[in-house]
Amino acid sequence: MSKKIAFLFPGQGSQAVGMGKDLYENYESAKNVFDTADEVLGKSITTMCFEGPEDALKQTVNTQPSIVTMSIAAMEAFRSEMNITPDYVAGHSLGEYCAMFSAGVMSLESTLRAIQKRADLMNSSAELPCGQDKSQVDSSAGRKSGAMAAVLNASEEVLKAGLEEGSKVGYVDVANYNSPAQVVITGDETAVKAASDYLLANGVRRVVPLPVSGAFHSKFMENAGKEFESFVSDLELNNASIPVITNVDAAETIDSEDFRAKMPKQIYSSVYWTQTIEKMSANGVEIFIEIGPGKVLAGLNKKIAPEAKVFNIFDKASLDATIASLKEELVSV
Repeated sequence: MSKKIAFLFPGQGSQAVGMGKDLYENYESAKNVFDTADEVLGKSITTMCFEGPEDALKQTVNTQPSIVTMSIAAMEAFRSEMNITPDYVAGHSLGEYCAMFSAGVMSLESTLRAIQKRADLMNSSAELPCGQDKSQVDSSAGRKSGAMAAVLNASEEVLKAGLEEGSKVGYVDVANYNSPAQVVITGDETAVKAASDYLLANGVRRVVPLPVSGAFHSKFMENAGKEFESFVSDLELNNASIPVITNVDAAETIDSEDFRAKMPKQIYSSVYWTQTIEKMSANGVEIFIEIGPGKVLAGLNKKIAPEAKVFNIFDKASLDATIASLKEELVSV
């Protein structure tokens, strides 16, 4: 009996200047991905990833295509060295596009165009007060900014009470269910602050404001979702060859039309990441491989499914180490 494996792909916040450079220099398959991204998107993703500057890399319009490009390049380098087909794939927020690509739902070109369009729309919505439509914006009116904050080790009861308290002054909701020990809240800046203050006053030790340009995964992104719906209506999508556990519902997804419906919703819906990992663990996944910059998902996995093995692929050294460890793991079955 073989061990079940899942590929995981990180989301925004995992970027770092220099990411993917040694993969580009050592693997032709990775180089091809970067070169394709430069050509398809009409800008140098290669330079953005390898040289920055950091402030530019942090901008949503650059972050999303850069992380997707680097993650797919890392996966292709891995595939060129080891022939493994995972049992499941999943990605955190924008990482879901890497998961869909790995499952054959979209071509590389379509994946890159889709993530750039998503990034452009999310960035535009983040710049509007409370996610309003451009036609609704009165420049003389008071602008409310969107905000997000990570809440650590809050009980369900206290979190619920905090959201209720914040809702008294504005809109606030859960953006990400990242692990049993971490959720991210999103909404009006005033409402997020009110919820955060309540949580800190009621036993929650840490609430960390996040350096983001808007309230992502909230109703303020609904206009972006609607515009993206029009974009994906003409996008060529295939049925998945591997089940993708999707963010919006933590459900196994195969059918191309299900992806078409879920892609716009994902922009303004909560990310059910804890439930995604729990779903795969319940289905027998014993090995998770995080592919892309950073180690954020590996850290979350240790909170969600501590009994599972987790590996990372983010450069040549980690790729080599993962292959060596996997060979031992799979031989010992």
